[in-house]
Amino acid sequence: MTNESPALYVVPTPIGHLGDITLRAIDLLRQVPWVAAEDTRHSGPMLRDLGCRARLLAANQHNADSAAQQIIGKLRDGESVALVVDAGTPGISDPGARLVARVRAAGFRVVPLPGACAAIAALSAAGVDDAHFLFYGFLPAKAGPRDALLRELAVLPYALVFYEAPHRIVDTVAALLVVCGAQRTIVLARELTKLFETIHSCSLGEMPDWLAADTNRQRGEFVVIVSGATAGVDEQEGRRVLKLLLDDGLPPSQACRLAQAITGVGKNALYRQALDWRSKQ
Repeated sequence: MTNESPALYVVPTPIGHLGDITLRAIDLLRQVPWVAAEDTRHSGPMLRDLGCRARLLAANQHNADSAAQQIIGKLRDGESVALVVDAGTPGISDPGARLVARVRAAGFRVVPLPGACAAIAALSAAGVDDAHFLFYGFLPAKAGPRDALLRELAVLPYALVFYEAPHRIVDTVAALLVVCGAQRTIVLARELTKLFETIHSCSLGEMPDWLAADTNRQRGEFVVIVSGATAGVDEQEGRRVLKLLLDDGLPPSQACRLAQAITGVGKNALYRQALDWRSKQ
């Protein structure tokens, strides 16, 4: 922290293990006069334990616009503000990004501090060797929009990274199995840095049974990683995608055209399969 000009400092906090907060973050939190927190009741005790005497502002999804105005007001008065969320790095799948955008638009400095992030921690231990990854964050809660989105993402040649809540993890894994197939690798990382941390890797076809074998495996906050789609998809994959499209109500010609674009399987072979299924109905 410097005295050159006021700034909004984006400060990561631990995702579980309290020892993961950085020395720089502790030093800064002890210096700033204000801390904007996602949940002041959650962050207050941690800040007191760190020796932080800053006053707290609530900054969450329900008051993001008014909180941004409060923060900008403090900066205009020459006072720096630290932004923290309940766990991890602000601005990653939370309303912190809106606050940062408003502060930058008002002409003030935004200074990021590196630190804890569940997605990056999970990727570092996943052993998924895709050259690139796509971090999506939280999937839609409703099945229809979720499944439609997964169909779009499943064809990408990148590892896919999601956050998921415990009450949805079983359904999400089932949906991933349908759209990605049984052979793709999935990694579930739950309760990272906490007492019951678990990182499990297997094929998508094996994951439902692994989750069902012990309900404790369905507890906690999850990072879900799925290996990317590979080139040279075989005809079995083409038939699987075609079946999904037909089940969604697409006419055979359109379903075959899309399945060919997605999988690379020949359109004529797909159309013959569609006609064969129709003749058996």
